[in-house]
Amino acid sequence: MRFTPEFLDELRARLPVSEVVGKRVKLKKAGREWKGLSPFQQEKTPSFTVNDQKGFYHDFSSGQHGNIFDFVMQTEGVTFPEAVERLASMAGMAIPAASPDAARHEQRRRTLHDVMELATKFFADTLASRNGAKARGYLADRGISPATQLQFRMGYAPPDRFALKEHLGAQGISTEDMVEAGLLVSGEDKPVPFDRFRDRVMFPISDARGRVIAFGGRALEKDVPAKYLNSPETTLFHKGDNLYNLFTARQAAHDGAQLIVVEGYVDVIAMVTSGFPGAVAPLGTALTENQLGLLWKMVDEPILCFDGDRAGQKAAYRAADIALPQLKPGKSLRIALLPEGQDPDDLARSGGRAAIEDVISAARPLADMIWSREIEGGNFDTPERRAALEARIGELTNGIRDEVVRRYYRQDLQERLQRNFAPEGGRGGYGGGFGRGNFGGGRSGESPRQFAPRGPARGGQGGRFGGKGGATPGISRGPYQAASPQLANSSIMRGQRSAISRREALILLSLINHPWLLHDHLEEVAALELAHPEAHKLRAAIIAAFAHDHHHSPDVEEQAEKMRADLEASGLSQILQRVERAITTQAVWGTQIGAAREDVLSTWRQLVALHQKTHALLRERKDAEAALAEDSSEANLAWLQDIQARMAEADGTEALIEGFGELSGRFQRNV
Repeated sequence: MRFTPEFLDELRARLPVSEVVGKRVKLKKAGREWKGLSPFQQEKTPSFTVNDQKGFYHDFSSGQHGNIFDFVMQTEGVTFPEAVERLASMAGMAIPAASPDAARHEQRRRTLHDVMELATKFFADTLASRNGAKARGYLADRGISPATQLQFRMGYAPPDRFALKEHLGAQGISTEDMVEAGLLVSGEDKPVPFDRFRDRVMFPISDARGRVIAFGGRALEKDVPAKYLNSPETTLFHKGDNLYNLFTARQAAHDGAQLIVVEGYVDVIAMVTSGFPGAVAPLGTALTENQLGLLWKMVDEPILCFDGDRAGQKAAYRAADIALPQLKPGKSLRIALLPEGQDPDDLARSGGRAAIEDVISAARPLADMIWSREIEGGNFDTPERRAALEARIGELTNGIRDEVVRRYYRQDLQERLQRNFAPEGGRGGYGGGFGRGNFGGGRSGESPRQFAPRGPARGGQGGRFGGKGGATPGISRGPYQAASPQLANSSIMRGQRSAISRREALILLSLINHPWLLHDHLEEVAALELAHPEAHKLRAAIIAAFAHDHHHSPDVEEQAEKMRADLEASGLSQILQRVERAITTQAVWGTQIGAAREDVLSTWRQLVALHQKTHALLRERKDAEAALAEDSSEANLAWLQDIQARMAEADGTEALIEGFGELSGRFQRNV
């Protein structure tokens, strides 16, 4: 959903930052600002400030900074549209519809949400009634208490084919709405639609906002074809895009709980009642790419917890295959296997929280799971079999889309190969040719040549497949090692990211020499994507200094001097020097002290526009490269070439910035 700038401005006008923040943080008035303890980390001395006039908050202890929308997203773990909706509710404002069609669509969804809510209440009431005795007995046998039943809004669908249909019909709900919500079965061969769920314990499935969108039903009779039955795909429900217990788990994960994926509804309930509120489950299918994306929005490394039998192990391997291509820096999985023959429900009832803790703490990294699968039950006593293993691992790692993760996976798995297959006393270890064969064959432009093959392995026992390694001390085992300490520390080895880019340096210098830019562009500055960690650090310090109200002198040169002094006092002198070294020409007059206000603004707008455009093109190029790797069609090649052309055009446009400065008299001075 898109919101107009006018609507967002009206929200900001109606809701002072102190009012929104004050619902979570105890604030005290301090001059023109409010102060309180940080909501983001523990502290004893207040370092969290709120300024209603400027419309932002700043936390000096953690560096967090933003407006009312940022605060709701950061403290409640919700998306931007959800934050807007919550704030609109607080302000008593209706969300505007983007178009008549969108308004009709949204109204339709609301109607279906109402239908699902009525059905949830009907099932819950039936469970609590005399007709629900059998279902209550089943739940008691599973150790699910009445309080837990209420917590998860569980219910019971009676055996009658028309029980729910007649109940909802009596409340004015049409048969068409019930069919569209997935509550009735209909079709050409079924002239009279009837209840989909009959004689089943019902598990409501909610979306990320806590609204019921579907059901899972567990049969009570043994001879029923489907033990578990889920709602079909509907306007509200797409099973591959949701997780059971998502709404509650998202908040728990935001509050620091571990995010644990188990296999079924009862497993989730057992985990939550044992003290693991961040438990979720797929909805009757193996974990999908979209579900994995949902997990990574909540935490960097969710734990997948599978049953300890062969089926559970296969499920773990399937999840690994789905996750591997999508890995990104910092985004991965850990995998835990339960004792054989037990699921989380069994383990919770037999050993309680401590038993589950033991399993979770033993969760293995994804790379371990991949390696275990490839060598499991294998016989690698010939060069050909070891070569086949190397080729399989090469294919797996080539499928990783992110270049950096792909490189590290190759290095990790290559080292495992060397440890387990290193010939006794051999030089260079096993696989001295890695990087030239299948294992090193990556995407275009990628090469591991900055590394040289390592020498003999360290002394000690080899792995289960190899003999003893060499005994040369001081040389670490593995296939890749920087050729020399000097090369390892050189700018060639560190790559271009070792220095702040020229454009980022110009943006930062503009803010240092012209702090008044922050009055109107603070949110824009805070939202800029900066590639270098030192650029992030310097930006945070610039915003912090500005928030102290030290840079509002009418003398712009005095503002710049004060800003630079504040940054140097914060220990950032060396970073300041590196920023200035990154600017290889002084021709960008609009960033310098003495430039006219109009020239500064022109330069700033051009810098930011180019920066945002370049980052968008970089993201698009990554998508195009991935598409071309998967399908080397002419269309995908043309897409990539078009992006490269647009990037070259953007680079050419950047030179225009150097011409800004006419109003400062720069042209006349140069003449």
